[in-house]
Amino acid sequence: MTKVHFIKLRRQEKARHLCDLADEFYGRGRRVLITVQDQNQGVTLDRFMWTWKKDSFIPHAYDNGAVECLDEAVVIGNCERNPNGAKVLIMGKPCGLEFLRQFEDVIDFAEIFDDQLAAAARDRFASYREAGLEPGMRQ
Repeated sequence: MTKVHFIKLRRQEKARHLCDLADEFYGRGRRVLITVQDQNQGVTLDRFMWTWKKDSFIPHAYDNGAVECLDEAVVIGNCERNPNGAKVLIMGKPCGLEFLRQFEDVIDFAEIFDDQLAAAARDRFASYREAGLEPGMRQ
C-alpha cells in the first residue's frame, strides 16, 4: 500500500529538501524518482545535486528522454513516468493519484509560506485521504 507523507516547508527551500530526501532514501538502498515542474527545474536540480553537499554523492540522472535511466538509483523527471522502477516518489510537483499508487512511499510538500500553495496542499491531502491513501505528516 502506498504511504503518503507530507513535509511542511516554511521557506522556499524545496531543492535542498529534494536532495536531502533523495540522499536519505538512496542511503537505505531505495530507488527514487523526483518529479519537477519542467525541463528548467530538472536541469537546475540535476546541477544542484552534484554540488549541494561536499561529503555526499547521489548517483542520479535527469530523464530528458535522450538518456537511458533504467540503472540509475535516483532519476529526476518532469513527466509521470518511472524509468528506473523507483518505489519512492518525491514530488517536486504534484502528480496524479493513479501514478502515485505504483510507489511504496510518496513524499509531498505543504508549502505553508504561501497561502495558495498551502491551500493546494490541503486539497491534495484531502484527495489522498478520499482515495484511501492515508496521508500523514513527516517530521
